[in-house]
Amino acid sequence: MKFLTINVHGWQEENALEKLKQLANAIHENRYDAIALQEVSQHRETDIAYQNIRTDNYGLLLNQALKELGSSDYELFWDVSHYSFDVYEEGLALLVRHPNVSTESFYVTDSTSLDHWKSRKIIGGIWKINDQLMSLYTCHLGWWDDEEENYRVKVDRLFDQVEKGQHPLLLLGDFNAPDHIKDEGYDYLLSKGLYDTHQLADVRIGEHTMIGDIAGWDGNQQGLKIDYIFANWQADVSKSRIVFNGIDGPIISDHFGVEVFLN
Repeated sequence: MKFLTINVHGWQEENALEKLKQLANAIHENRYDAIALQEVSQHRETDIAYQNIRTDNYGLLLNQALKELGSSDYELFWDVSHYSFDVYEEGLALLVRHPNVSTESFYVTDSTSLDHWKSRKIIGGIWKINDQLMSLYTCHLGWWDDEEENYRVKVDRLFDQVEKGQHPLLLLGDFNAPDHIKDEGYDYLLSKGLYDTHQLADVRIGEHTMIGDIAGWDGNQQGLKIDYIFANWQADVSKSRIVFNGIDGPIISDHFGVEVFLN
């Protein structure tokens, strides 16, 4: 099984459509079982395509690009978390090419207002992948030192929801938790019984998923790993690789991606 996560930085990238097509090409070539995306935006005033998805939704256009390439079996799951840059509805998405059993979305922050940029929603559910039920959730959490929205509380609420299932679980996304800082977000996630699949991998390629000064990490001058694919079991991982970093794939966002191959 192959999985990918990347914070796509919505419509904030220069040449965003070109980068979207580069992402679509990689998905088509690799045939990931599921892709988790964060900062998946749409303009607040664009026409509705269906349900709550507008015609310029980044995930919708990505899925359309995949269909044009011949990968017509991916289904898009998206929900809005909050407004961003005044004019966008920012959310999270999953693209999965396996039968869906159930989906859900829920807030893990005290704030559930679209008007507050720190409102954080999780989306996910259960899919049947290779005759096995598996729970997948795409996540975008805040910061450990945020006095307004406590990181531990967000993680606790996340686990109160996802631990109801009895299936293998993957949490994919931007957790804003550098893995080299002890006794903070990364260690707290591991304390919940999670395994970092990048660390479990027989072959591990790359270390950092962002470099330098980006939104939320003002003044940072180093490479950090803040994007992960966590499993709730000690998975058999053949390879984990940092992608879209200018080495393995073009840079398409202010975050790099993480791909994982599970046996």
